[in-house]
Amino acid sequence: MSLPLVPALILLLTLSSTATSHYSSSSYFFPSSSAPSQSPSLSDWQPARATYYAASDPRDTVGGACGYGDLKKAGYGMATVGLSETLFERGQICGACFQLRCVDDLRWCIPGTSIIVTATNFCAPNYGFTPEGGGHCNPPNKHFVLPIDAFEKIAIWKAGNMPVQYRRINCRKEGGIRFSIDGSNIFISVLITNVAGAGDVVAVKIKGSRTGWLSMGRNWGQNWHVNADLRNQPLSFEVTSSDGVTLASYSVAPQNWNFGQTFEGKQFVS
Repeated sequence: MSLPLVPALILLLTLSSTATSHYSSSSYFFPSSSAPSQSPSLSDWQPARATYYAASDPRDTVGGACGYGDLKKAGYGMATVGLSETLFERGQICGACFQLRCVDDLRWCIPGTSIIVTATNFCAPNYGFTPEGGGHCNPPNKHFVLPIDAFEKIAIWKAGNMPVQYRRINCRKEGGIRFSIDGSNIFISVLITNVAGAGDVVAVKIKGSRTGWLSMGRNWGQNWHVNADLRNQPLSFEVTSSDGVTLASYSVAPQNWNFGQTFEGKQFVS
């Protein structure tokens, strides 16, 4: 079976985590008893387009531009999406959740279906083509690149480049926010995954038992770093999501934590 070509995603290898996500095929609108809470400014359906990549594509195991590593091992499975430059926001959007539905094509759309996916990757522009003629992820296009398993929940695979509608919704996650610690000596890098609520993180602070709160800088995607000697101290984290909500988790990592370990803290209300 010959599959249509799609723009290549930036593939970046990084440490993996144990985050979880959700993947659903449902009606266009959730029943009121289980509807995800949404920010009023983000809840409206907006137009975009979507393509897919093959299930055997190595980007499933390499991860992507958000730093989540092996997406299957990280718990995201096929409930993921790569975003065009206009949507990607230089990685700040990583972890946000979107609901997508197929529209305007009765021949290829699967009626009454939608999918929920987490932003985990970046679809790079291809300036060798115009936005209308093959540069699907070129500005100002709003474009989603899905695993074929996800694409086929809303449309027939032969459709290729499909018109869709999308909206931001709150993420539902199992368990708490996960903090994967890497680095060496006085350099600490923390990958933040499994974030509910808004899903995307805009600020992080870390605190040892012998320090105050230290602001971390965004390295790339959802990898955050700080230069500080926090060894042999219990570690606490403060995470702020894009909706302005801040959540503090105290003594998440015990005094004898080591680089390469993952710890779980509190969770945003979704």
